[in-house]
Amino acid sequence: MGGTSGMDSTGWDERYAAVDLVWGAEPNRWLAAEAAGLAPGRALDLAAGEGRNAIWLARRGWDVTAVDFSGVAVERGRRLAGSEPVDIAGRITWKVADVRQEVGPAGAYSLVCVVYLHLVADERRRAVRHAANAVAPGGVLLVVGHDTTNLTEGIGGPQDPRVLFTPDDILADLNAEANGPVADWVVERAERVRRPVRTADGETRDAIDALVRVRRSR
Repeated sequence: MGGTSGMDSTGWDERYAAVDLVWGAEPNRWLAAEAAGLAPGRALDLAAGEGRNAIWLARRGWDVTAVDFSGVAVERGRRLAGSEPVDIAGRITWKVADVRQEVGPAGAYSLVCVVYLHLVADERRRAVRHAANAVAPGGVLLVVGHDTTNLTEGIGGPQDPRVLFTPDDILADLNAEANGPVADWVVERAERVRRPVRTADGETRDAIDALVRVRRSR
């Protein structure tokens, strides 16, 4: 997904239809690093786009539910999974749905990832609460996105400050009453991280991302 609430699924369908791969084929670097040491189980990939992270997880033995509100992106992800040299198609369930709504059974997933989903604060909070609700006891919730400081200190990403966030914003979302007490979560990482980006003129600059990894304690 990765857009603002002002762009509906039709807008994202058009964006995905315009190019081969909007986000590329490689998994997000933070998802790959944070999930590398986890034992494969059930994963929920919210705002999955064309499935680059879902496919990476499935290659490593995860059973993944990949959710995006763009039907074009979901269909492309399904085709990409089917073209893998190793049969992983059966490990991924593709679903067209709005991640601002409940999209997975409560407490069912050992990993829930939300990677570059950018919404205005109240919609983001709703999506994070739904994501958190899907995490099983002992499971991990991973949220990654363009940090608020990226607008002035980094490069790329949305230019609307209303849809950017900080690690503290995500922790506050988790502390919302609808999701239970914050003690249910052990904070394993909550920090700004720098991601090198090659610019059009060949230089390398850092984008600044917010990364939050929490584990459900019960």
